[in-house]
Order: sequence, then C-alpha cells, then structure tokens
Amino acid sequence: MKLKLRDENTGGELFFFREEPGFDRLSFTRDQYNKYFTIVWNPSENQIVIIDGVEHEFPANTLLTLLFNQTFSFRDSSSLVVWQFNREFYCIIDHDSEVSCVGFLFSSTDHLLIKLNDQASKKLILLSEIFAEEFKTSDQIQNEMMLILLKRLIIYVTQLAKLGYVPAKKLEDSRFHIIRKFNLLVEGHFRSEHSVSYYAQRLYKSPKTLSNLFAIFNQKRPSQIIQERITIEAKRLLSYTDKSIKHITFELGFEDVSYFSNFFKKNAGSSPSDFRSSVQSGKEGK
Repeated sequence: MKLKLRDENTGGELFFFREEPGFDRLSFTRDQYNKYFTIVWNPSENQIVIIDGVEHEFPANTLLTLLFNQTFSFRDSSSLVVWQFNREFYCIIDHDSEVSCVGFLFSSTDHLLIKLNDQASKKLILLSEIFAEEFKTSDQIQNEMMLILLKRLIIYVTQLAKLGYVPAKKLEDSRFHIIRKFNLLVEGHFRSEHSVSYYAQRLYKSPKTLSNLFAIFNQKRPSQIIQERITIEAKRLLSYTDKSIKHITFELGFEDVSYFSNFFKKNAGSSPSDFRSSVQSGKEGK
C-alpha cells in the first residue's frame, strides 16, 4: 500500500507505505530531485538494510531514520511501515523548537536504530492506523491533520531515540542541544571546514569542552564525526557519479589529490580508485 498527499501550493509531499514490495531510494539517480526524510519501522522479523552500498542488520521491532541524501534498499520491504516527507511539507529545521530532532534523529554519519518495547509498538500500530485513515479522508483540513500527525510521530520517535543516548544522570537539554547543533553545522559545512576548532568556535566552546560533552553523551568524537561525514560523501560520489577523483578532491575541500587519497584510504580502507573499481565490479557481478 502506498498513500500520498501533495500540497499543490507549496510542493509539500507526505507518503505512507505499508507492506510495499520494492521500496527503496536512489538518491544520486532516480530520486535525486525528490528529497525525502524517511522513518522506517520493521514490525516483523530481522532483516538487512543496505545504506549507501553497505549492509546493516535491521532487527525486528526497530525504527530506522534516514536522510534525503542516503541511498538505501531492503532485503524485504514488504513487511515494513514507512513514512516519508519533504522539507516543503514540514521543515524540521525551521520548526526545531517543536520537534527537537535536527542533528540527532536524522544524520548522514550514522543511521539511527531505535529498539521498541511492547508499549512503543502498540503506539506505533495505533499511529499508523490513524495515518492510513486520514489519508483516505479528503477534506479541507486534511493537510492540517496530516501535519499534526507527522509532528506527533517525529516527537515520539525523538523521545524514544533519546532514551538510548541520554545518560541516566539528568542533564540540561541545552547541553544535548549543542550536540545536535554540532551535527547540523557539520552537515552544512563539512565540504569546506574539516577542523573541530571551526565548529567549536561557532558553538562558543573550546575543542576540549566539546569533546568532553560528546563523551558524556556516549557520542563519537567530534573529529570522528567530521571525518566520517567527508568519507561517506566521498564514497557516494565515487559510487554513484562519474566525477574524477581530482574533481571530488576539490569538491570536498581538499587542495591536494594525494592528501585526499591518503585521507580516504585511512578512513575507508582503500584508495579512491580501488574503492570505485570494487563498486563497479560489484555492480557488474549482479
């Protein structure tokens, strides 16, 4: 089942999929102009999700959040429940005070897996049924009702996600907000700014204070997040475009091809040319 709501005035789109075979996303080709945020729930058995060419476990009764620039597919999408929306339908950045998920729920460096308990599963079942019913109710307030439901879903998923990341000791929301703000800044500037000191300065913190804060919340080191974001983008460009390695070097803010190649090999385990060759060989073998 695939249900769609489109606002002709704004171009906003909201989708709801349930038990839809073949559901996937190709962000650099077929879907490059359709920038959807995605929330996926696997209420069935353990399976595999492939994100940007890498296989990951997708356990039963788990939620997965994916950004608009990620390419993904599932071993069996016919058992999944999926929500998708674009920025025109609901901009999570402009409405961060409402949902508090920017830089946390959706990330390019880590796909966020959220394990659900029985109570959370029952609530999602109820939410999904309400979504399906509202999609079928075409009236003057349908868009408004669907927007309310989407915000409710995002807020609930964010609350569930925080339970697994925020330490037991109660900390101020403002401190956790710094981590979200850092992730958002990296997403906007990783192509030109590669140092922790740049982001620390933007957040009015010292690099050491920033690193200590990330450690308290059991997060990766700030430098690791920056390096992984650059590496992920490099992998995407090598896998899904025919841009030269020199072009990719400059696009990602490096001035020297050799330096970029050494950076990529250190973080990806192979040189850019070898990585591209292995991806092409894999495609030919399928």
